[in-house]
Amino acid sequence: MNNSKCHLMLMASGTGSNVQALIDAVNHGQIQAEIVGVISDQPQAPVIQKAQAAGIDSFISQPKDYNSRKEWEQSILDFCQARSSDLILLAGFMRILSADFLRHYPQQVVNIHPSLLPAFPGRQGIKDAYDYGVKITGVTIHYVDDGVDTGPIIAQESLKIDPNWDLAQLESHIHQIEHQLYPATIEKLIQEKVI
Repeated sequence: MNNSKCHLMLMASGTGSNVQALIDAVNHGQIQAEIVGVISDQPQAPVIQKAQAAGIDSFISQPKDYNSRKEWEQSILDFCQARSSDLILLAGFMRILSADFLRHYPQQVVNIHPSLLPAFPGRQGIKDAYDYGVKITGVTIHYVDDGVDTGPIIAQESLKIDPNWDLAQLESHIHQIEHQLYPATIEKLIQEKVI
């Protein structure tokens, strides 16, 4: 990578609390990068308002608006490439990206997941861990492959579950870890120049 700032593209489907944590980290100099866009597959997702409030370009791309998955992914790819994205960060993006898409960004698509993978992959990682009754859970940052939360692990942080917590309390503690671990891990990747 040259001396210019790393270009980050963020992808999310929902509230965007991790997107906001990344925006804040960039704005406070904790990540030496520029966020060049936010992509969502949900037009009403609060993450779009977070991007707009921060003055970041946003792009809504829903699969139903395209004839094929390939066309849908191409729309996302075009948006990423037009902004010279170096890293694509998934932050609650609830769709699987194909191997064909990932081929354009090898080891450059990163995801955050609210469990200690490989345990409790999928959409309900926090609830699944809570329901199972594990004593320790946590957060995983990993590279994305074409499976569900199966890519190589970059970083993990564990959390001992207080037996008195309800699900909402566990979710709150997991989100606190996410909002610290994701920015710190991304800055480390940039500093190590692994992109």
